[in-house]
Parts: sequence; C-alpha cells; structure tokens
Amino acid sequence: MDEYDVQRFYESLEEFNVSEPIGSIYENSFVKKLESSTSKSEIDILINLIAHCVNPNHFHLLIKQKAESGIEKIMQRIGTGYTKYFNNKYKRSGALFQGRFKSVHVDSNEYLLHLSAYINLNDKVHQLGSSTSKLIRSRSSLGEYIDKNIKGICDKSIILDQFKDVSEYKEFALLSLESIIERKEELKNIGEFLLE
Repeated sequence: MDEYDVQRFYESLEEFNVSEPIGSIYENSFVKKLESSTSKSEIDILINLIAHCVNPNHFHLLIKQKAESGIEKIMQRIGTGYTKYFNNKYKRSGALFQGRFKSVHVDSNEYLLHLSAYINLNDKVHQLGSSTSKLIRSRSSLGEYIDKNIKGICDKSIILDQFKDVSEYKEFALLSLESIIERKEELKNIGEFLLE
C-alpha cells in the first residue's frame, strides 16, 4: 500500500532468513541492540536470494536453498509474519496471500539466466505503470545487478560471473525481455483465437 510496506517486506526477507526462528521483527529489533554484532555470514541462513521483484499484487523470488527445507521455512515465515504485520497495520483479518506459494525447480543454466532477467525486469514484463508499481520497481533486484554501488540483498555471483561485465548482463536481460514480451503476446493472440 505504501513505501513502508515494501520496505517491511524486504526486511522480512532478510530477518526471517535464519535457521532459528526470530519471532517478531519488532521484538527482535530490541534483542539486536543488546547483542554484540554478529555478521549475517556467521549465522546459518536458509536461502541465498538471487533475484527479486515485488509488484502491487504478486512477487517473484529466485532462491538457492542453503538449509534443509529452507525455502519452505522462509516462505512460511514471510507468509505468516508479513500477513500479521499487514493485518495489524490495516486493521484487517484473514489471509493476505492467495493459496500456497508456487515454486518451480530451475533445472538448467539457460533457464536460470532467463529467469533472472524475467524477475529483474518483471515490471516491464507486466507493463506496470501506476505510481505503486513505480515505487516497487525501484525496489527490485535490477538496480543491484547493474549498479555496483548498490549493496542490496542478492547473491548475484551465480548470474554475473557468467558475463564479461555488468553491461553484457544488462544487454542479455533486455534481449530476454523482448522475447518474453513477444511470447506473451503470441500466447494472448492464441488464446483469443481459441475463444473464437
């Protein structure tokens, strides 16, 4: 609904990515201040986040599992924790996300590379243009991939190490975007033809 909601979603991704449950992000913030600083690399994490995009009505995550059942655990924590935050803030109740999360196993390097482009440029795939989508677009992982000054939350090496430099990846992603949009348009046209 607003910029803080988007920031809180990303905070959830980071905070819930630990093997031992933290409970509430709010309560955990007080514990963090009291503890000595421990780097994230010293903590057992559930997943490595490779790419991400949050849209007004859905999100995409490209994840590499690090711990057993890591994907299931973090998705359950995000689904529960973020829903509690959102419902409390907006004085609502019930489910926030529709059904269980959907996942697809990435079984080839070619699929991995194209999926990273699809997720990094997802707002363009869906041709989003509202003010909310512009806010969210700025929070996708594309900036992390093309601007070395942005620290971000992604482990980009599995993707970027396959390219000569960042500009080569950007060119690849934009070409992938063209083919994704063309395929989407073809499927739309086929659907219209089948309905006639």
